[in-house]
Amino acid sequence: MASLVDRMRGHGRIAAGLLFNLLVSICIVFLNKWIYVHHGFPNMSLTLVHFVVTWLGLYICQKLDIFAPKSLPPSRIFLLALSFCGFVVFTNLSLQNNTIGTYQLAKAMTTPVIIAIQTFCYQKTFSTRIQLTLIPITLGVILNSYYDVKFNFLGMVFAALGVLVTSLYQVWVGAKQHELQVNSMQLLYYQAPMSSAMLLVAVPFFEPVFGEGGIFGPWSFSALLMVLLSGVIAFMVNLSIYWIIGNTSPVTQVMKSLARHHGSRL
Repeated sequence: MASLVDRMRGHGRIAAGLLFNLLVSICIVFLNKWIYVHHGFPNMSLTLVHFVVTWLGLYICQKLDIFAPKSLPPSRIFLLALSFCGFVVFTNLSLQNNTIGTYQLAKAMTTPVIIAIQTFCYQKTFSTRIQLTLIPITLGVILNSYYDVKFNFLGMVFAALGVLVTSLYQVWVGAKQHELQVNSMQLLYYQAPMSSAMLLVAVPFFEPVFGEGGIFGPWSFSALLMVLLSGVIAFMVNLSIYWIIGNTSPVTQVMKSLARHHGSRL
């Protein structure tokens, strides 16, 4: 009886985590699109803000004894931090250059790519039912891309890169938590500042830093408020993604995302 109650509590926590991630993920998509369309805030700079706010949020959580940091060698999480940069930058570029519907539908390809990576690189097997679900997903994305009246070649390139890097990132998150024996907060606590440093070096090469259109440009109060709010929500998205993958699997995270995408399409 006790084990049944424990299982029910565990399923309840996972369901609550999925629901929370669903809500904040919908919020971040529409908020980022609003920032791009109405304020023109630069993409990589917005991503840098997300990383820094995530880092500060975790630092506060650590000071409040919500979790205990665990020392990790930087070399063991370097590729994860690099893929984190690519994951967020390319998905934001896809959002910036595509309609929300196309952006979200393209992300559905993350499921087949994750399954392919885990099958060929990690020798994992999936049931026939899961494999059959990949057929309508793939056909739907191809047909949408072919008949999209607002087809944007650059946007589709960013979408494809975003899918590939996102898939690698989500597989590596689960693998690293298991390999290093850390929880979601402990891993993200070390990865977020490393990713922030990488973007801090890269931003000046791709975007203005000062003046019009730069991260330190003359932005209105409303723009800065929206960017800060986006950073706070991004912190919640990142933390919940790590928690879900650590407690389930990358495929579960992506299948949840498909439900989110269907519910928020325009």
